[in-house]
Order: sequence, then structure tokens, then C-alpha cells
Amino acid sequence: MQAAISLSSKNAPQLKNFRWKGVNSSGKRVSGQTLALTEIEVRSTLSDQHIQVKKITKSSVSFLDKISNRVKGKDITLLTRQMATMLLTGVPLIQALKLVSDNHKKAEMKSILMQIVRGVEAGTPLSKTMRTASHHFDGLYTDLVATGEQSGNLPEVFDRLATYREKSEELRSKVVKALIYPSMVVLVALGVSYMMLTMVIPEFETMFKGFGAELPWFTRQVLKLSHWIQAYTLLLAITGAGTYFGVRYMRKVSFDFRLKTSKMALKIPVIGGVLSKASIAKFSRTLSTSFSAGIPLLSSLKTTAKTAGNLHYEVAIDQVHKDTASGMPMYIAMRQTQAFPEMVLQMVMIGEESGNLDDMLNKVAAIYEFEVDNTVDNLGKILEPLIIVFLGVVVGGLVVSMYLPIFNLMSVLG
Repeated sequence: MQAAISLSSKNAPQLKNFRWKGVNSSGKRVSGQTLALTEIEVRSTLSDQHIQVKKITKSSVSFLDKISNRVKGKDITLLTRQMATMLLTGVPLIQALKLVSDNHKKAEMKSILMQIVRGVEAGTPLSKTMRTASHHFDGLYTDLVATGEQSGNLPEVFDRLATYREKSEELRSKVVKALIYPSMVVLVALGVSYMMLTMVIPEFETMFKGFGAELPWFTRQVLKLSHWIQAYTLLLAITGAGTYFGVRYMRKVSFDFRLKTSKMALKIPVIGGVLSKASIAKFSRTLSTSFSAGIPLLSSLKTTAKTAGNLHYEVAIDQVHKDTASGMPMYIAMRQTQAFPEMVLQMVMIGEESGNLDDMLNKVAAIYEFEVDNTVDNLGKILEPLIIVFLGVVVGGLVVSMYLPIFNLMSVLG
């Protein structure tokens, strides 16, 4: 399924700028331009406006227009919530789709929605139309919509989907927030250190030569580091860039390498715990949403594996799916992967035995989402001692090394 989604994303039609000329219902010549995915859509829109098209030419869209009109996950979430609200209040499906399309600012989203409208009007099921209209409607999304169509509970399914996506995006933003803070501290410290080693310390070295005395051992080592950094800055930059792109390439082509790096990410102090809890919360929330919507457990597990957010957990969930399909209780299958905490296993066991698995999974998700939220909110307090030590050793060490000769000179003069 993941391969199919990636393929559809790669081969999906790109946004184009269509310039057109035609005649309106009054016989007056008109012209304009429209951003759309296909020429068929432009002709259909102009036909609805009673404009007879004479000529259409297409050209590429500027980078700024492409970025500003690109559909993101938040757009799909907003669409889902709008559809849920309108369908729950009794607005017909096609009318709801047209209302969202007419009021949307992004051209790509308008095009996607109009494709869906045309498909539904032609008698194609909504789930199938969404699947072919855009890769943004993934397997979980379309499977849930299909279940809602079959059961007649489409408004409730959209409401459940909207809630699920909102919580998932909130969780993702917290994880990103957790990663940004330490990354910025490290980058700033490295930047300051580089500037000191290449700009400040050479000035001190010139001053030290006038002392005519032997420099302290620590100062000599820092001066050697400064010389080395100045001589090999380009090599370091090339090596760093090569390592970054090399790791990205290896993660792309090697499953084993991607799995190892995913496991390593979970072992990073503090940050690894956030990533692990976020994956468990995402797994629990996704499985609960799909299972409670009426999708069979095995199908739900197969779809859920792709949304875990970490390959280590994807592999574990795939194994849970295989073991559960062979007749093993799910909590035992989860225990054998050694990827889930005991509390999660106990709650899944209670859910299976009581027949309330979806409720227990929702509670697991809520617990771990709260823990992620709490960790991120207190991240400053957690990392503050480490940051002080890091800055003290790196930046403070450079400062001390430069002032040691001055202190020694002052003591000699004194």
C-alpha cells in the first residue's frame, strides 16, 4: 500500500497555469487565467460560467504560486472537519463538497475537490474517487470512508476521522517542538565555537606572541585546534554534507540501515522517549479509530503499521498482525515483539477480554499523548542542566584557554 501511495504521489498531475480566451453568454470576448491540475477542469469551470472557450494554453506555475497553493496535511484535516460538520447538520454530500471547494483559497485543493465531485456525480463511490483524486487521502482515510458508505454512517466517520487527524497533528507538532529546542542550542553553540576558533582566537594568538613566554598546555591545544579548523573548514563542510546525504541515501535504499537508525533514534536521551511515546500513541489512536469504525482488526492492524512514524514500531506492528492472524491473542503478539511497555500490554489484554478494545486503546493513546505533552512542556527544565554543561565545556573552555596566559602573566607581574 505504501508503494502504491508513493507511486500515485509521484505520478500525480502537477498544478498548471491555464490561460484562456473565449466568449461569454453576452457575446463579449473574455480572457483570463486559471490555476488547475487538468485542462478538463478548466473547461468544465468555464462551461458552468457559460463561457465558450476558443483557446487554452498552459504554462508552468511560478515557485511562489506552487508553494502557496500546495495541499498540506492540515488542509485535509480542515476539509474532514468541514465535511463532518456539514454532513452531521444534514447538508447533502455533493453540495457539501462544492461549498468547501467554492470557499477554498488553494487552487490545488479546488481541483482535487472538483475531481471528487465529478466522480461522485458519475456514480463512483466517494472512497474510490478520493483514492484516485489525490495521494493525500491515504489507505486508512479511504478505508474508513468506505466503511461509512457501506454502513450509512458517513457523517460519524468523517467526525471520527477529523478528531483522529487533529490529535495526530497536535502530537506531531509536539514532537517537532521537542526536536527543535535541543537542535537550535547545539547549532548555536557550534556556530559560536566556530566563530571563536576562526576569528577571535587568531587575534589572541597574535597578542600571545608578544609575551615571549611559553603558553599553558590547554591554550596550546586550543590554538592547534584553531589552526586545524581554519585549514580544514572546507573538508569538514564537504564531509558533513557527504555524511548527511549518505545517510539519507542509505535510509532510502537499505531497509536494514533504516531500521537500525530508527532504533538508534529511540535511544537518544529524552528525545528518544518522546519519539517512542509518540509512536505508541499514534498506533493506539489509529487502531482504535479504524477498529471502532467497523474495520476488522486484522485489516486495521495492517493499515496501522504504516502510520506508526518509526520503522521499529512498523516492523513490530507487522509482526503483531502476522501472529494475530495465526490465532494468537493480540496482547501476547505485542509482548513478543518487546516493543511495547507492560502497561500497554495489560490494557490491551483487558480490552480484548472485555470486548472494549477500542476504548482501552483510546485510553492508552490519551495517556501517552499526555506524557508527550508533559515532557515537551518541561523540556527546558529537563535539558537545562545538560545545556549548561555543554555550553560550559565547549564555549567556556575556549574562553578560559584564551585568558589563562593573561592570568599567568598577571601573577608573574604581581
